[in-house]
Amino acid sequence: MKKNRKDPITRSFGYAFEGIRTGILKERNMKIHCLAVILVTAAGTFLGLSAVEWCICLLLFALVISLELVNTAVEAAVDLVTEERKPLAKIAKDTAAGAVLFASLAAVIIGCIIFIPYLADLFL
Repeated sequence: MKKNRKDPITRSFGYAFEGIRTGILKERNMKIHCLAVILVTAAGTFLGLSAVEWCICLLLFALVISLELVNTAVEAAVDLVTEERKPLAKIAKDTAAGAVLFASLAAVIIGCIIFIPYLADLFL
């Protein structure tokens, strides 16, 4: 008997999109990151970024959004196990949040390296 292999992958994509949707709707920081993606995309379009610069921006978008989703998953999993303040729960939540912060700061620094020359040409 042949299995329908289309069903499981379709369901997997559905679950993945539901996770993204949940992250955007329920997490304040995810909304902030999505707004940043929109603003950077608009600025990049206006300023005419090169293909390489766009690739760098897209990688940074993916990195920060992905880490924010992982952070959300870690927080949910820890909360599922315990609502009490426990040292290991704190470590899990804090390190996941730290990963997002680290990637976000790197994205801002790299964004400045990419955008400042364009803005200098525009305004100076």
